Amino acid sequence: MGRISEKFDYMRSKKEKALIVYLTAGDPSLEITKNLIFALENAGADILEIGVPFSDPTADGPVIQAAARRALKSGTTLEAVLKLVEEVRQVSQIPIVLFGYFNPIFAYGVKKFAHTAKMAGVDGVLVVDLPPEEAQELREYTDAVGVDFISLIAPTTGKERTRRIAADATGFIYYISITGITGTAAPKIADIKTAVEKIRKITKLPVAIGFGISQPQQAREIGQFADGIVVGSAVVRLIDENRNKSDLLKIVADYVRAIKESLS
Repeated sequence: MGRISEKFDYMRSKKEKALIVYLTAGDPSLEITKNLIFALENAGADILEIGVPFSDPTADGPVIQAAARRALKSGTTLEAVLKLVEEVRQVSQIPIVLFGYFNPIFAYGVKKFAHTAKMAGVDGVLVVDLPPEEAQELREYTDAVGVDFISLIAPTTGKERTRRIAADATGFIYYISITGITGTAAPKIADIKTAVEKIRKITKLPVAIGFGISQPQQAREIGQFADGIVVGSAVVRLIDENRNKSDLLKIVADYVRAIKESLS
């Protein structure tokens, strides 16, 4: 059993909900990203999504797009992100999911990526532009080394397609709470609850909800029926707004701690 499954099993045994936090690697620098990882773990983050910056992040909203541009400008590469995870693993065992797009993985080499990611300590990958019909090109290698392939289900995903995705998913199901790009709208709680209830009828995997969650009250409401919630754009925005402050780590950690406390 991998770190992701172990974490969700532990959370379920404690009757708690997992807080998954997204960071764009290299924004504002890889060293600060590493320090943020440790600060957020101490603040209560249960799983981390580390975004690999890409020049055309079509699924992301303006906040994360801007963070990706800054990270690329500072020289952040997929190889550097894998090295970052390796360094984190010397100190922490927090589950880590690499979030990104297929192009950098393809350019790096799919087989090489899977092996290097596993050796570095990556627990899962979430490739937003790799639909199930095309995922085998990557999963042939990530499945073989035991790196979870996190699958997305959206409000627009049909019933039969949802069944197929859920049947092949590993780690957890990531339910997108809104249609469109990240960080641009507030989720409708009742609609999400109905969708999650349908997903639970076809899979025993944990279901985490992401896109549009930024406030403790939202997290509390969604946490009533989800196994975990994902906070991304709000954290990335906070990092950008306070990037030059000496207490950046504390500011971001305090925000994450408040979200975590709302899930208790």
